[in-house]
Amino acid sequence: MILKIGMIGLDTSHVSIFSKMLHDKAHPYYVPGARVTAAFPGGSPDFELSISRVDGYTKELVAWGAEILDSPGDVAKQVDAVMLEAVDGRSHLSLFRAIAPHCQMVFIDKPFAVSSKDAIEIAELAEQFQATVMSSSSLRYAQGLQDELARGGVDDIIGVDCAGPLPLQPTQPGFFWYGIHAAEMLYRVLGPGCVSVHVAATELHEVLTAVWNDGRVGTIRGNRAGNERFGMTIHRTEASSFVDIMAHPKPYYASLLEQIMKMFTTGVSDVPLSETLEIIRFLEAANVSRETGETVRLDDNDRTGS
Repeated sequence: MILKIGMIGLDTSHVSIFSKMLHDKAHPYYVPGARVTAAFPGGSPDFELSISRVDGYTKELVAWGAEILDSPGDVAKQVDAVMLEAVDGRSHLSLFRAIAPHCQMVFIDKPFAVSSKDAIEIAELAEQFQATVMSSSSLRYAQGLQDELARGGVDDIIGVDCAGPLPLQPTQPGFFWYGIHAAEMLYRVLGPGCVSVHVAATELHEVLTAVWNDGRVGTIRGNRAGNERFGMTIHRTEASSFVDIMAHPKPYYASLLEQIMKMFTTGVSDVPLSETLEIIRFLEAANVSRETGETVRLDDNDRTGS
């Protein structure tokens, strides 16, 4: 059986990347078993990187045979699963609210939300309508990282240092725009349980230090100085290993799409929703710290919006 997928929010390169891997059998990383059959363009007028790309990606999906519909709800009613791709995290709650009553399998692209308040409401809607929801950055599933964890396991990991670009977008506060990639890498290795974060920030560089409830420490070094590569050093009790996230020939989008399809077919998300909610609190706390210079606890509800 071919799974019918609906795409909502046609304003990101992920629309093009995922569509090609789902439809083009000649693609080296073709993922079989589904087609995008319906879509809703969306787009945020006050976000240039969103609204300027809608027309192009809409035409691309039409070329693959997708039907363009007038509302997110119309899409959800016609498909087996939804990929909520809208690049603007502010829109995710309203879009999910429109589709949750009609579709029980939903992937929400990063960022899941740009506030804990919205994230919690999405989770509550998912529970109310018994929808399975998964959200993740593609970096979580980078093949080089997966290979390293398969080689060395996770039991003796004592810390992680992540690095990557950290451009800013006014509509997607602070770490939510690109910092979420490194945060997902960090959580992929250390898992949930972060208790506090501290960010030291200058014009071009930011260093986040996070403490876990078992005493482990993870860091994120973000830069706006030109280095566009993601990487991480995983520290174990006996040695440390560097992972060049960009070096593996398999694109991390292919690995993410495989996980999405697995969720759509099994009904089980590889990323617990509770972990996604913690990541949103983590990013909120980081944003408070980068503005104040203070250490911020994730359970400080007055500051993380929970």
